[in-house]
Amino acid sequence: MTTQHSPEHGHHHHGGNNANHHGHQHSNEQGMAEMLDLDAQLMKDHLQEIFAWTSGHQPDPRTILDLGAGTGTGTLGLARTFPEAAVVALDQSEFMLGRLSKKARDHGFEERLTTLQVDLDTSWPDLRDIDLVWAASSMHHMSDPANVYEQIAGTLSSDGLLVVVEMDSFPRYLPRDLGFGDPGLEERCHAAAGSANWNAHPDWAGPIKDAGMEVIDQRTFVYAIDQDQELVARAAHRWLSRMRDSLADTLPAADLQALEALLDAKDSRSVLTRTDLSMRGSRTVWAARLPR
Repeated sequence: MTTQHSPEHGHHHHGGNNANHHGHQHSNEQGMAEMLDLDAQLMKDHLQEIFAWTSGHQPDPRTILDLGAGTGTGTLGLARTFPEAAVVALDQSEFMLGRLSKKARDHGFEERLTTLQVDLDTSWPDLRDIDLVWAASSMHHMSDPANVYEQIAGTLSSDGLLVVVEMDSFPRYLPRDLGFGDPGLEERCHAAAGSANWNAHPDWAGPIKDAGMEVIDQRTFVYAIDQDQELVARAAHRWLSRMRDSLADTLPAADLQALEALLDAKDSRSVLTRTDLSMRGSRTVWAARLPR
């Protein structure tokens, strides 16, 4: 796989360089970027917890590398958390990095931020002595993660920290019983997506150790967000649209009908008019260092 931006929830599970990729790449990336930005708004407090946990392990990094920066949710959060640090945002998408640079300017971070367009499946940037390497929802896209972990080990400063973040499962938005259709629609969608191998990630502790680093902490952060129903509904609508488009051939007709009702803005059962939604899920985070 060659996708290096962080598609929270496995929004990009294709291989990147298929023949028709460049034709629809821009519209795909546009939709992807909007989804990442919407997630970022919803996830602010949840991510802040992870940044705070990171700074507990590495209070004062001078240099930070964000691997698979996407539209910059992690990059900007790290720049805020560590106001003295110089940050390098790496992604293989010029479009995503362009969006990130604009945000950095809007937030006054452009002096401290560098962007780097690299496909980590084919090359590695010439960077050394990095105090914090951050990889959020990007490692499971690498075609050779073992190699990437070895490169990271060679890039860290002697007391540098690696932080890897992955979603444990797709986010859930719906109540189990929608009041129509068969209860458990979302679980069935997730099971179908799971068997299509979306967003699967291994336990990274083993590969991190194999690359010569020591896992010093591992933690799961759980979130449940329901305070902004309108934002949650927009995120749910995007996510369920993607489920419907990708799983049209695998879901039973009754479930597809229920999804159509949820997605149709004119239907009284639409997800956009519900008030019982919440965004629920969890992320696992690993922190690792070179042996002292």
